[in-house]
Amino acid sequence: MLYSLHVSEFKFAGKLSQILQNYQCSIVEHSEVKETWDAQGQKVKAILSATFEQKLGGLKAVVEMVKKRGAKSIVIVEEAAEAFRVERSMNGALLRVSMPVVADDMAQSFIFALVASFITDGDSTIAADPVSVDLLKLGDRVAKAQVNVFVNGPTGSGKEVLAQYIHKKSSRAEKPFVAINCAAIPENMLEALLFGHKKGAFTGASTSSDGIFQAADGGTLLLDEVSEMSMPLQAKLLRVLQERSVVPLGASAPIPVDVRTLATSNRNIPMEIRRGRFREDLYFRLNVFPLATKALNERSQDIIPIAAELLVRHQSDLENFPTISGPALQRLLEYSWPGNVRELENVIQRATVLRNSNIIEFEDIMIDTPSPEYHLDEPLVSHV
Repeated sequence: MLYSLHVSEFKFAGKLSQILQNYQCSIVEHSEVKETWDAQGQKVKAILSATFEQKLGGLKAVVEMVKKRGAKSIVIVEEAAEAFRVERSMNGALLRVSMPVVADDMAQSFIFALVASFITDGDSTIAADPVSVDLLKLGDRVAKAQVNVFVNGPTGSGKEVLAQYIHKKSSRAEKPFVAINCAAIPENMLEALLFGHKKGAFTGASTSSDGIFQAADGGTLLLDEVSEMSMPLQAKLLRVLQERSVVPLGASAPIPVDVRTLATSNRNIPMEIRRGRFREDLYFRLNVFPLATKALNERSQDIIPIAAELLVRHQSDLENFPTISGPALQRLLEYSWPGNVRELENVIQRATVLRNSNIIEFEDIMIDTPSPEYHLDEPLVSHV
């Protein structure tokens, strides 16, 4: 997506452009109306101010202008509005955002992040913290290669998000991206899901089925939490990666597959290898290029834009869309987030339930804090 930002009559265009860069957006700024824009095959979204809309002569003139320039959707931002409001129309092709100006700098930063989240409509990867910026720069470089990538990091730190980013930036972007969570599928099912099976290969196999490797042919396969795979299945996976072909259960002939493999784990793989839980040869095959995601408390500048993105994702009622107060945001920044982005997501969802107005306040930020009297090593149920 290419974002065409009209800076004419747009006081906060520079700030918005800066924040959109944290969302890895391709932005072109214009001070004058042009008839056409060469998007080089990309979809174009036009962003302009409500003041510019009025100067141009209203919505009809705006629609005609952006159509001539090849834009498929429009965002109109009303600056210095009384309250934050969002409205979608024209079957989703038009987004109107009313953006208030508040005294609290942190709350104002969050409002800018909200506007950016609505503009990108969830189709972005957030990197505001220098740690995340550097990681995505590495991701950009490795995406251009065809090598396998191993992403290590804590649970909930965005390993799958990084894998999707690499796929989107690669030459395989138009091909399938298929992800499978190796920890969530029973061992007796995982092999058939990965490699496929023929009719009658096992009890219950009433039809033949292509495996996930075949589904990802030409594209990218993500083996999420690959370290949870059993040693026997690891050996079979290694052979598939070496031979670049799969043999479905119940079949005898191999089927060639062209798949780029990305793998993730939250474990210390060298330690798992020493303990005999992970094959060293498989690790070397997967770990051609290692990447590591960081815990959320190690990239605090990502917290506010991620919170905005999560709020947009989980607050479906646009008529009374909330913002977050400065003290509430400060609480988010001061917390250590042991559960990383997944824990932040839970807290944001709770806040949307607890709020009493269109502003999420400090007291609406409900964070789990275990009682001193509660011990994790005690049974939850006592047996008499």
